[in-house]
Amino acid sequence: MCNLFKAYHKILFIIILLLASCASAPVSDQRHVAVAVWDIDNLTPFALDLPNLGELLSAEVIRTIQERGGYTVVERERLLLALEELHLGSASLADEGTRLRLGRISGARLMVFGGYQVIGGRMRIDLRLVDVETGRIRKAVQKTTAASDLSGWLKNAGEAAGELFSAAL
Repeated sequence: MCNLFKAYHKILFIIILLLASCASAPVSDQRHVAVAVWDIDNLTPFALDLPNLGELLSAEVIRTIQERGGYTVVERERLLLALEELHLGSASLADEGTRLRLGRISGARLMVFGGYQVIGGRMRIDLRLVDVETGRIRKAVQKTTAASDLSGWLKNAGEAAGELFSAAL
């Protein structure tokens, strides 16, 4: 009986150790969180004949975040599934509060929002990093380049994203 009791305790101790080793450690490093990146909005006051430019700029932001490492970028499909779950149409995405709710549902803790505009021969891109839980802007970055330099637009999008996720968060 005594040996059976000791064996039971050993097995129980091993199970507790195994369960404890499976528990995830608390996230203390901000670099291990999920990030959602929205398409960069066209804020140009006139029609700009560059379809899907917002998608191209956000793709550059995503590429930069992934190259820096440590962050998980939320797939756009997860954001769209969250949109369906809330029974909202794509027109609702204009509201930043709706986007933040989608971020929470998709598991993102940070979101990147932004816009670009072309005025007077210059292109300006503004990005902001927002905490999904509080809606507080953690950091904002602005970059400007020549309006005729499309590669400069992409370069600025990447540099702005790099600054958003610099160690100074």
